[in-house]
Amino acid sequence: MPNVVVRYKTKPERADENQALVEKVFAELNGMGDTGFSYMSMRLEDGVSFVHVVVEHGSGDTVSLADLPAFQAFTADIAERCDEPPVAVGGRIVGSHGFGLQT
Repeated sequence: MPNVVVRYKTKPERADENQALVEKVFAELNGMGDTGFSYMSMRLEDGVSFVHVVVEHGSGDTVSLADLPAFQAFTADIAERCDEPPVAVGGRIVGSHGFGLQT
């Protein structure tokens, strides 16, 4: 899995539902131990924009986020929840602080 940043805007009436689905993904991940990647999601101040960041660790086995049942539930109807669909872009870490990541 490459490093990736995803940004999208939900419909205002679906933002809380989206957040609940994201929280279920993290609950599942937190029960798994080492996955081989770091994952963060933020809900922006406008209340409808979300940003997800996945950073691969580059060593050992990695779990595929797409294989997790909670992630499959989250992505199942994402287009219906969004006013602006998810846009994913790859990236390279230039620097980090407090994430335990290597640059």
